[in-house]
Amino acid sequence: MKLTGTIKRNELEGGSWTLVTAKGETYTLIGTTTGAKDGMKAEVEGKVEKAAMGIGVMGPQLAVSKITPAK
Repeated sequence: MKLTGTIKRNELEGGSWTLVTAKGETYTLIGTTTGAKDGMKAEVEGKVEKAAMGIGVMGPQLAVSKITPAK
């Protein structure tokens, strides 16, 4: 799946990355987050991990395969 939104850095529990879409949906990014920057508009490709659990989860976990700056 591909989602477009703003990447945010959350410092809770050692830090994590989230993606907030234009619809206000929030996903916790897991996996390949290389190139992510706080406030960056991006298109994120990945798969929602429905059974995943973790500390500091801000929404469904999205296992990232690719992050591309939005145009």
